[in-house]
Amino acid sequence: MTTVLLVHAVSLWRASLACLLSKDESLDVRATDKGGVRSAVQECPPDVIVTDLECPHSMEVLTFMESLRGAEESGPGLVVLARADRAGDLRRAGDAGAMGYVDKLGPVDSLGDAVGKVAAGGRHIDESLAFGLLNASEVPLSPRELRVLELAAEGESVTSIASALHLASGTVRNYLAAAIRKTGGRNRLDAIRLSRDFGWL
Repeated sequence: MTTVLLVHAVSLWRASLACLLSKDESLDVRATDKGGVRSAVQECPPDVIVTDLECPHSMEVLTFMESLRGAEESGPGLVVLARADRAGDLRRAGDAGAMGYVDKLGPVDSLGDAVGKVAAGGRHIDESLAFGLLNASEVPLSPRELRVLELAAEGESVTSIASALHLASGTVRNYLAAAIRKTGGRNRLDAIRLSRDFGWL
């Protein structure tokens, strides 16, 4: 039996996905929200963890997966449900060691196939996500530009951003201008919107 831990914050989605996976009699499926991940892993270490990258708190699940890999030579495989137009999410999942990428808008059978392949030590990438994965490493903004844009997205003024990052106000304006140019945005708000759409923020 392959033990699967499904992590999702939305109870209806969690129950639906668990029901879908449970149709495969070779899978022992357990489900939890983000708060129960650590205890579930400690009580009965899963072979595969499945999460939805658009789910609230999914980034915390990815951070937890990274910590497991830092503490152990091997850990559970990671399968993520994703969208092709969220390159930043795909990149973050790759950083966390994801081996299975399932298009959440694709065929339902793909999820079970991905779990089986990852449990066997293989990889699974839905064809519809392949181009997004190629673009995932191509975040056009530097870490500093991302940080300035992130603070701007929180409503911080140029002056307060400059103070928080120990920069001159002119330097902050230059970073914002570069972010607008690199994202192809019309203005600061558009750059923030585009960065969120691509999963960079």
